[in-house]
Amino acid sequence: MTPRTALGALHIGALMFGLTGVLGKLAVASPAVIVFGRAAFAVLALAFFARLASQTPWQKLSTGDYQRLLLSGLLLAGHWVSFFIAVKVAGVAIATLGFASFPAFTVILEGLIFRERIRFNEVLLVALVSIGLVLVTPDFDLASQATSGLLWAMGSGLLFALLSLNNRASSGRVPAVQAALCQNLVVGLCLLPVAAPELGQVRAMDWLWISLLGIFCTGLAHSLFVASLAVIKARTAAVVFALEPVYGITVAWLLFSETPTLRMLLGGALIIVAIVVSSRLSAGSGGQAAPAASGSH
Repeated sequence: MTPRTALGALHIGALMFGLTGVLGKLAVASPAVIVFGRAAFAVLALAFFARLASQTPWQKLSTGDYQRLLLSGLLLAGHWVSFFIAVKVAGVAIATLGFASFPAFTVILEGLIFRERIRFNEVLLVALVSIGLVLVTPDFDLASQATSGLLWAMGSGLLFALLSLNNRASSGRVPAVQAALCQNLVVGLCLLPVAAPELGQVRAMDWLWISLLGIFCTGLAHSLFVASLAVIKARTAAVVFALEPVYGITVAWLLFSETPTLRMLLGGALIIVAIVVSSRLSAGSGGQAAPAASGSH
């Protein structure tokens, strides 16, 4: 990859991740079925990529690796299920922006779990996300779908932050594609008992949306991300992946007429700024937190 093609691959990957909520809404199926199908198709796509990229090292796993990958798979399953519940309840825009709160959760949990001092810039990040979330929800009423959906989306963001920290604890010993494949395999096995009774009722068109979700928005998007990071700096990738909510909300606006209010746009802008700040801080300290984490969304 040249830097130009790598940058193009990043934008395509960000667009695909942004379409996650859109395809989840198009599929008339329960969140459990959507997540099971997504994981199954993602395993096939990632296995194909791993086979295609023969230079990708395949790590022999230890007992500790299996335990961390199992935990990551469980967190990923919870993250996806809660995200698609939010999409069904409140729509793509609120679900996407609620999930985008995960950098703030990451900062708080990182300080608690790894006992790292929280810097002023990170406090500002949490404040921006908090204000953005207040603006995104029209009125904080637990009986309203918007508030309920936002809370599900924030729960999705919390689980995603825990997933990111668990991946950090593994110190990158397992190659990214291998880890993603194993995590998706865990997700599929976890959701199979719940999804199995409903699989026969899923329409052919819904299988199309779910297969696109698994192959393109998960397998291919993650593969493009991993390949581009060999050429592009992590902080550049962070800025590109901050566009993920923009892509998702724009497509939802065009397809479902989910017209965002001025208040929601302002809240979304604050959250996106927070994502960029968080990612640049992580990249500047030697990490790849936000974009690397986005590879599993």
